[in-house]
Amino acid sequence: MIADGDLVTRAQAGDRGAMDDLLRRHYDRIYAVCRRITGHEADAADAAQNALIAIVRSLAGFDRRAAFSTWAYRIATNASLDELRRRHRRPAPVLDAPVGDDTAIELTDDQAADVFDRFVDRTVLEAALTDVPEDYRIPVVLREVGDLDYQDIADQLQLPLGTVKSRIARGRSALAAAYQRRMSATQPSGNQPGSTERPSSAP
Repeated sequence: MIADGDLVTRAQAGDRGAMDDLLRRHYDRIYAVCRRITGHEADAADAAQNALIAIVRSLAGFDRRAAFSTWAYRIATNASLDELRRRHRRPAPVLDAPVGDDTAIELTDDQAADVFDRFVDRTVLEAALTDVPEDYRIPVVLREVGDLDYQDIADQLQLPLGTVKSRIARGRSALAAAYQRRMSATQPSGNQPGSTERPSSAP
């Protein structure tokens, strides 16, 4: 597989095929960032499309101080936040199971990685994300999906570093709780509710 850096070099030199390869390679992750930040498929599609346009227009100025993927996810984040700002001029949807601050439990990065790995039902995970308050959901998505470090997230959201760390910890806990509730609601009577254990054997 051609490395991102080589594709960037070609694309910056005017190779449209290299640009298309870059966009195809990273589209799914860009859309995932947009979907999980906006919490809405149509808004995510709009944000992802705007992000792709911005990437094409801005690639000539990409200075490679960060990986292309990190740079692209930052653009996707900005496009998603712009979409959220536009959405807030419309009536906001009512969350069916909001999670309050008092449910937060501090989780380290290692513990959080284990929790996220155990979210075996991705459909339920996507639904559970909509239950997490936006102020917590966005930093969690940037950390877990966009793979940005804490300082990058603080810069992106223009928040103090300590606030970002606190919101990520609370957001992870809120997401885990929301996932458990939704899993419990989908379990047939008599099954163990809310289990996120992986199957013991390969399918």
